[in-house]
Amino acid sequence: MRTGKAYLECLPREKSWELWQNKLMSAGYFTDLPTETLPVEQALGRVTAGCNYAKQSVPHYNGSAMDGIAVRAQDTFGATETTPMHLKLLKSHEPFVPGGCYIIDTGDLMPAETNSVIMIEDVHIENASAEIIAAAAPWQHVRIIGEDIVANEMVLPEHQVIRPADIAALLSAGLETVEVVAKPKVTVIPTGTELVARSHDLKPGAILDVNSHMLCAAVTQWGGDAIRHEIVPDNYEQIKQAVIASLATSDMVITNAGTSAGTEDFTSRIFAELGEVLVHGVAIKPGKPVILAFCQGKPVIGLPGYPVSAMLTAELFVKDVLYERQRLPIPAAQQVPAVLARQLSSHVGVEEFVRVSVGTIQGKTVAAPLSRGAGIISSLIKAQGVLVVSERSTGLPAGAMVQINMLNRQQSETVLAVGSHDLALDILGVFLNRQAGKLLSAANVGSMGGIMAVRNNEAHIAGIHMLDDKTGEYNIPFVNKYLTKGNWQLVRLARREQGLMVLPGNPKNIKTLEELGREDITYVNRQRGSGTRMLLDHLVPRTGLRVEHITGYEKEVSTHMAVAATITAGAADTGLGIRAAATALGLEFIPISHECYDILLNFPPGDITAETIITILQTPAFRQEVERLGGYDLAEAGTVLLKM
Repeated sequence: MRTGKAYLECLPREKSWELWQNKLMSAGYFTDLPTETLPVEQALGRVTAGCNYAKQSVPHYNGSAMDGIAVRAQDTFGATETTPMHLKLLKSHEPFVPGGCYIIDTGDLMPAETNSVIMIEDVHIENASAEIIAAAAPWQHVRIIGEDIVANEMVLPEHQVIRPADIAALLSAGLETVEVVAKPKVTVIPTGTELVARSHDLKPGAILDVNSHMLCAAVTQWGGDAIRHEIVPDNYEQIKQAVIASLATSDMVITNAGTSAGTEDFTSRIFAELGEVLVHGVAIKPGKPVILAFCQGKPVIGLPGYPVSAMLTAELFVKDVLYERQRLPIPAAQQVPAVLARQLSSHVGVEEFVRVSVGTIQGKTVAAPLSRGAGIISSLIKAQGVLVVSERSTGLPAGAMVQINMLNRQQSETVLAVGSHDLALDILGVFLNRQAGKLLSAANVGSMGGIMAVRNNEAHIAGIHMLDDKTGEYNIPFVNKYLTKGNWQLVRLARREQGLMVLPGNPKNIKTLEELGREDITYVNRQRGSGTRMLLDHLVPRTGLRVEHITGYEKEVSTHMAVAATITAGAADTGLGIRAAATALGLEFIPISHECYDILLNFPPGDITAETIITILQTPAFRQEVERLGGYDLAEAGTVLLKM
């Protein structure tokens, strides 16, 4: 049996957390998480259990983006203000005839044989004729299949919190259900013979049970599924049976009160009987007699009975565990500098958490300490922030400049990728979120745009694949030319195949780049500054062609998947891109070239994100995931090529 000195030799908070976290991690508490499947419309705020891929393209048909007339573009060539052209108005049920057109509204399906829309403002309709005064470009004012989302494209990665816009994206992509990480079930057990459930039962010596409701609300706010147990009196066997029953149905059990060393404080002994007590007593104020235990494969926490102590220790030892259990980003406290309004005494050896009111007075931010009693509930509702006083301090004088942890929260850190598009970046984002809790956000502006973004410190990552005509070398000549000072490094991601994508069966029998000059072939291009565009411009002159000979050379899209989607939609016959994009949409692929796709990493000194990314690139799991897409060789992934 433990003595009354059970928790007098308290551990520092950091050491207590380390023991707690290591035990949960070694026991697999944060891996192989249970999941559940929900209707998409009910999944707001939940965390995706895996990656979600589109079942259909968005839009899933070629549709009009304007009110106007649907035409065949070549029928309009030659129309000018001085030489207007008259097109025959056809009924919606009538088959198309050359020189005909249909009245169409925004969102309508494009009639067969038409490939362009002229805005109604630019058309004069009289009787059965539509007069136009300008030629229409192919596919103008038309939303083609996959313009927004392409079938088989990743819509949401794993472990992403589902937002309202994500619900729209999932439903648009044909997904009616989504698998999410299950909410951890947390049972809160209020203990104490003096507790009563309702205010009308209060009498001298009785205490209204408010803590269990507060703790259940906190668990709910942190994403858990809170279960409030009925009040259990100070009886060893009854508390033990309540814990055992709760362990059978919950992922975590919290008891409140009975954690000290009084004659009726049984909690620590019960936890030790049922499992392992890791910590009993933490060098903090308030909340010293907290108990951290692991029983029957689950975390069990004994929180002190006073409300402020209970809430603080829950925030310190429960909140982050629940976030990690759900793969939710752990909110970081916003810190603001403030002037302490009055002197604050403290005790050496105890880390103190003081709730404060924060206000701005004549442009100066001031922090005023609130009442510090462990039972002062009003301090919980009045505080705007918390001041942490070091265990090495005897106190702080009035007027001291201090850092206040504000009680509102910031979003998780975002890593911005700007540059050339590659499907491997999506997978890198999944691994980066999995290992470092960071969100990768990509802007596809081409290789040159990526280099410029790094030079201007506007990006953390830039994907590039730029071929130097003079040396035949990829990327390094351009990096040396445009980047000088900074903290960047150039890292190999993959060697990959570039080639022509065509419809299944290759209906136009395209085999080589030379055939891009054929009059019956239309091409879809990548944007200026992209590595794929530069590769095309490098290879085409070697065939004897000029880019002017390629129909559709001016039609630009910003990603490999967009090239594949344009071909799938019938808006082009072919386009240059990577094999993985062709595979994703079921297109055939004609290999043309191998290239190096590298990434520039731009992180300040002391930031370990670059090191984390390089480590991810070198892991077999990442390499296998990318190579499974097809057309990739990651043997050199993670190799540092240049470093400033």
